Amino acid sequence: MRSLVASAALCVAMTGFVAAPATAAPSYDEYVALGDSWAADATFNRSLLTTEFVPPGCAQRISNFARQVAAALSVTSFRDAACAGATTADMTAPQPVERDLYLGTNTPQFDRLTPDTDLVTILIGGNDAGLAAAVRGCITPDPAISPCRQTWIVDGVDRMSQQIAAAEPKVTAAVAGIRQRSPAARILMLDYFEGVAANGGCWPTVPVSPTDADWLAAKLVELDAMLARVAERTGVQLVDTYAGSAGHDACQPPGVRWAEGLVPYTSDPPGPAVPFHPNQLGVDYQARSVLAALAE
Repeated sequence: MRSLVASAALCVAMTGFVAAPATAAPSYDEYVALGDSWAADATFNRSLLTTEFVPPGCAQRISNFARQVAAALSVTSFRDAACAGATTADMTAPQPVERDLYLGTNTPQFDRLTPDTDLVTILIGGNDAGLAAAVRGCITPDPAISPCRQTWIVDGVDRMSQQIAAAEPKVTAAVAGIRQRSPAARILMLDYFEGVAANGGCWPTVPVSPTDADWLAAKLVELDAMLARVAERTGVQLVDTYAGSAGHDACQPPGVRWAEGLVPYTSDPPGPAVPFHPNQLGVDYQARSVLAALAE
């Protein structure tokens, strides 16, 4: 395995991220990162892809927020289990990942935890609720058509709200699983920052109708509120990335937006992008948010 120091140095050099002062947070020896594609900070840019801890199908970015945090804290041991498409079920079960002709399986994410783990970050729940998959179904060539609301709201009942509520006990159980395996760990739970703008969106730049853009924005708020409830109930620390992300959604111009829209290309840095996921500016924002939370 490559040394953490070498990997972290590469991440900082690639992103221009400025590490926090060493005195900004307590010291940690063993850091484990868990989560889905927003934790892996998934990328289609093969020059930024890392397979150090996961198979290539996980699309894990070598400069993701967890690696930046590990570099800033100079932890002795670091393992990153985050994988695109992950749900809470993949914390304890193998996750088959087949993407771009890559075959492989990400071992259960909790396998990286030990009794000596003293720092854990987790970002999970979007796939449990099905919100990530729902975004793709909102794409429309006609702004007068709102396929998401038509699909998800039936007889006045919002099924996405139901799925978000159903995901809550699963995320709660994931926190309990971390505590069981790493009882001394400080646990930070991240939420999802704003990716699709409310107030009508920006069709056709992001080809989602104004009605569906507002619906998606509201569902993300619901999802983040659920994560906040879990954090409060379980006593873990919430890293609220949503609160500081206004004005950096996918409707904004390059250099301002922290998440990409439908077009699978980003200028930050130039290259292939995963639609509706953080670009490097968003990744750096996540890292800053975690380090600020650790310093509290």
